[in-house]
Amino acid sequence: MIFVSIERQRLYLIKDERIIKEYPVSTSKYGKGNELGSEKTPTGIHRIYKKIGEGMPEDTYFIGRVPYSKEEAERKFGEIKDKITARIIWLEGCEEGINKGKNQEGKIVDTKERFIYIHGTPDDISTPSSRGCIRMLNKDIIELFEIVKEGDLVIIY
Repeated sequence: MIFVSIERQRLYLIKDERIIKEYPVSTSKYGKGNELGSEKTPTGIHRIYKKIGEGMPEDTYFIGRVPYSKEEAERKFGEIKDKITARIIWLEGCEEGINKGKNQEGKIVDTKERFIYIHGTPDDISTPSSRGCIRMLNKDIIELFEIVKEGDLVIIY
């Protein structure tokens, strides 16, 4: 299981009720929230929907979940502001109306539909700076990617 503390900017890998790994992360610069378009980090109970990038080089850039070298990505898309690199762990909400489907007001709160990931970045992660995702150092996301599996729980608060 993974636990992400937005307040502490930390990701904890938990096994048998013990923390076995701890990583620094960077969550949204806009805080926490679940609505589509908010660019906030979603809270609640999630699961790993899909792992993307197995075996790719650490400096791989993903655009629309398609891998590119840094040079290819910049040539094709220009300057890349929100860098998604190394690996992607795509999340799916488990709580209907909170982080899955729509809320009571009919607004989309679906983490998977919002394309919320735990992913690598070459950028600084010392402060909240993402647009909703949970960013990790490339070396850390590669290590985490090898340990977790699709379907594992991810709790974000």
